[in-house]
Amino acid sequence: MAEENLSEVLAVRRDKLDRLRENGQDPFKITKFERTSDSKKIADNFDDLEEQEVTIAGRLMSKRGQGKVGFYDLQDAAGKIQLFMKKDLLENYDEIKTYDIGDIIGVRGKVFRTKRGEISVRAEEVTLLSKSLQILPEKYHGLKDMDLRYRQRYVDLIVNPEVKDVFVMRSRIISKIRQFLDERGFIEVETPVLNTLAGGANARPFVTHHNTLDIPLYLRIALELPLKRLIVGGFDKVYEISRVFRNEGMDATHNPEFTLLETYEAYADYEDVMNMVEDLYDYVASSLLDTMTIEYDGKEINLKKPFRRARMVDLVKEHTGLDFDTMTLEEAVAAAEPYHIDDEKKGSVGEIMAEVFDETVEDKLIQPTFVTMHPVEISPLAKRDPENPKYTQRFELYINGAECANAFSELNDPIDQKQRFEAQVAKKAGGDEEAHPYDADFINALEVGLPPTGGLGIGIDRMVMLMTQQKTIRDVILFPTMKPLDD
Repeated sequence: MAEENLSEVLAVRRDKLDRLRENGQDPFKITKFERTSDSKKIADNFDDLEEQEVTIAGRLMSKRGQGKVGFYDLQDAAGKIQLFMKKDLLENYDEIKTYDIGDIIGVRGKVFRTKRGEISVRAEEVTLLSKSLQILPEKYHGLKDMDLRYRQRYVDLIVNPEVKDVFVMRSRIISKIRQFLDERGFIEVETPVLNTLAGGANARPFVTHHNTLDIPLYLRIALELPLKRLIVGGFDKVYEISRVFRNEGMDATHNPEFTLLETYEAYADYEDVMNMVEDLYDYVASSLLDTMTIEYDGKEINLKKPFRRARMVDLVKEHTGLDFDTMTLEEAVAAAEPYHIDDEKKGSVGEIMAEVFDETVEDKLIQPTFVTMHPVEISPLAKRDPENPKYTQRFELYINGAECANAFSELNDPIDQKQRFEAQVAKKAGGDEEAHPYDADFINALEVGLPPTGGLGIGIDRMVMLMTQQKTIRDVILFPTMKPLDD
């Protein structure tokens, strides 16, 4: 629609509102509307409701007919239902005919089935509850501009009802996760969003300022360190589901703020956590999906346990033929030359191996796979493997080439932890902005005593992407981060 024509249409809508107000019918002065049913309840219980009176409310989505009879479609939170409007039954029929697509109305009437068999409501009273002053995208083309859909999610939800289904499923997934953990004796807790240190992961934080204390604060990049302090304090099983913030790149699987689940269980190790993750995916999928096999991006992904388990070093060897287990640093640097590893990542064999893994293996892990035994250099909070101390008892779960979970036997040796923090500080001094800061209070907590503990982190958004077959993280976040428009 040309800009000039659009302005004219918008002006007409405002003129209609002005006339309503002049006649003492300002819809915005209505404070509530009592409903007895909705579109889904009527459809599901038609036999009991036929010719019974109901009151419903929703948004006007289409108008058909002329003269003394009209058929309108009303959309509410549960779906759509047809309204039958007849001049003989409605005192304000002529006014109703002037209502615009997008207006929100309340309807009292009787449930019936039309000659064509469509369940409808025969309107006997219609009230304008809110006047829409903007224009919804045309019915048959919808809102297709993806950038605009994310910016105006409220319009996206109206004209693309299937989008709402994704977020209803997201809510159910999170509810099932809570049920699963609660049934296992975990306690849900809340920890600070603002911290004086950005710890618990290797990531660049967002920085803000506390005016009263006159200190910089960081939006949390993980939930880990406060939760482990609670294990020190005597909780055996805790979890938190909350937003975390990482000032990093954006792509199909990354958003600067995302929802993270972290769990910590005293007297458990990473093998116990692996078993729990398998059970969690099984519990959620079997509760909400009709199958354990998901069609995703042209591939069939089987969520039935057990998942494959393989060491990172073995997967790299499987896909490249390189055995980093036996290499010196010089040999590793030479072996990785074809993979163009950044110089700052060449400080150890473990770092080089992890980079080669990212380049050659990660996107090939389509079926659920636990990648275990990560190098100690990239795992500053994980316990060393007693049989091979250059690796840690850590795993990442990969599904469809994306990391979906990260977990480990938590490092509870304060001396070892202090040394690793110091190594991270040296990396930060060398220019690594994602290196972990030194956390003296956390060292103190470990010195008080942390029992053997299994910790887990799961990105809720990626889990929802998988179970709703969405291709980008923006399609499972209601309001993804967007760059402001100039205008």
